[in-house]
Amino acid sequence: MESEFIQESKLLIFRITEEIDECSVQKIRRKADYEIERYMPKKVIFDFNRVTFMDSAGIGLVIGRYKIVNMIGGKVEMANLNKSVEKIFEMCGVLKLIPITKLEEAV
Repeated sequence: MESEFIQESKLLIFRITEEIDECSVQKIRRKADYEIERYMPKKVIFDFNRVTFMDSAGIGLVIGRYKIVNMIGGKVEMANLNKSVEKIFEMCGVLKLIPITKLEEAV
């Protein structure tokens, strides 16, 4: 996972570059939590552009970061979801909490 912080807008972008499963989610979670604590962003965007596979561990990853960011007064959005990842988030109701955005508009 790559991360980018844009100071002017207090925007933190996580570009996930791997499949999201039980093995990879622990590493992604640690890095995301560290970056959120470090920057205290007003908005966090998860960019799923390079994600080809995601299981239920990905749902927990996003919901957990949503709770943390929400506690510090920030917002979470998702961008560049492929159809299968979007369907997973839609079926479990995550899209009611976390909107999908176009990354170009957010930056």
